[in-house]
Amino acid sequence: MYNAKLAYKFFIGLYIFLLFTAEKLNAQIVIGSPNLGFSQACASDTFNNYSTTFVFSPASGLNASNQFTIELSDADGDFSNATSIFTSSPGTVTTSPATLNFSLPTTTAGENYRIRIKSSAPAATSSGSSVFAAYYKIQDSPFSINNLVSNGAYCSGGSYLLTIDNPGTGSNNSPLNYPSLTYKWYKETGPTTSVFVADGPTLTVGEPGTFFVETNYGTCTSNSFSNRVTISEVTTGNANAGISSSLGNPFCPANGATTLSTITGLTYQWYKDGNSIADATSQMYQTTESGTYSVQVDLGDCMAAGEIQLLSELFDASINVSETNTIEEGETLSVEVTTNANNPEFEWYLNDVVIANISEDNYEATQFGTYKIIVTETTGCIGSREFIFELEEAFDAFPDVEKIPNIISPNGDGINDTWMIPLIYTSGTNTEVMIMTNTGKVVVQTNDYLNNWPENDLNLNSINQVFYYVITTSNNETKKGSITVIK
Repeated sequence: MYNAKLAYKFFIGLYIFLLFTAEKLNAQIVIGSPNLGFSQACASDTFNNYSTTFVFSPASGLNASNQFTIELSDADGDFSNATSIFTSSPGTVTTSPATLNFSLPTTTAGENYRIRIKSSAPAATSSGSSVFAAYYKIQDSPFSINNLVSNGAYCSGGSYLLTIDNPGTGSNNSPLNYPSLTYKWYKETGPTTSVFVADGPTLTVGEPGTFFVETNYGTCTSNSFSNRVTISEVTTGNANAGISSSLGNPFCPANGATTLSTITGLTYQWYKDGNSIADATSQMYQTTESGTYSVQVDLGDCMAAGEIQLLSELFDASINVSETNTIEEGETLSVEVTTNANNPEFEWYLNDVVIANISEDNYEATQFGTYKIIVTETTGCIGSREFIFELEEAFDAFPDVEKIPNIISPNGDGINDTWMIPLIYTSGTNTEVMIMTNTGKVVVQTNDYLNNWPENDLNLNSINQVFYYVITTSNNETKKGSITVIK
């Protein structure tokens, strides 16, 4: 049986359901233009966190799955190829006004960026924010140009090319390692003022002045700038070819060789202490040694010359003995090391064998042989210096020999090299000593014999050569005999 009242209630309920569903299906929201919490965005690896606040209405129009996205325009404020820089999690932003945080991409660089807000459910897009300057300072430290040489020169009518070093010398962090960066060159007009000259990684200079370059971070302050280079025009004489040392001057040899660099030219020749260095014909020269280094640079129609007094930071040290020392058997030689090394260590060697249990800066040497001392600085500019000296038995020019020898062997071995006679005939006894060849030619005749014959090379032309001697004492006693010289 048909129930009219029941049918009426059903149709009323269906109408309300369909009306509610239609409102949900046709729901829309309006998103206001985002407000910025900053006037410019100068991001870096140490700071890259910014915020924006926006309103939307109605809040009830959001679906539970809705996400808000922040889009970044290009550097000209155009959203045609916008970049999404933040997206909220579904359903996390439900009240208005809302604040979202975001970070800038590392390629950001320009003065006219904008952001906008988009929602996903329902889909809606705000208008763009006001424009703002934004840069990500991917390189934010000083860098070098001209290989850190502080000057350059060109012949009259020519030009000089300044370039950003890549990679450069030492710890130079070249901005050329980051392809997205651009550069601006400036010429100094005063101690604290300058004028813009040109864009680009290089600059061709055709006028005298002091120039430098900065990474283009627009209105953002930055530490990404180069050293200054003073360029001069050569009309007469030689230009000054500056020289720089990559490890500084003084430099620490423990860090390896330092690179000497000079101005740009056509050809180069390096010198050390006034002497030409073989094959040192490039703009750079590496060395680990102190000294006076100079360079000649051919600029084409003129020349340039430069010089640097290169010093090593390696500590100073010295010992108080000579390279060759003599003592009598049983005596000692006191050796001391003087040094300004930081926390020095000392190693002592005798005939290339380490002397055990000796680590002080002094030693009492008693054994004959070749000694070596290695002094090492263990902190700061770590390095070592080496000293070598010899200890020999003292030569006795007047030994107490018993008999007059008749054989000598002057071969330089320190044994029987000269004719040594008893002390009663030597210097101070007023004894005449005469030595003759086998033909009677007198080669020595003295009343002050010093046990030193032969003093010169005898030019022996046979295995054995015979000489004759006559010794006459002050009381006219005479000794005669022969001396055979063995080659």
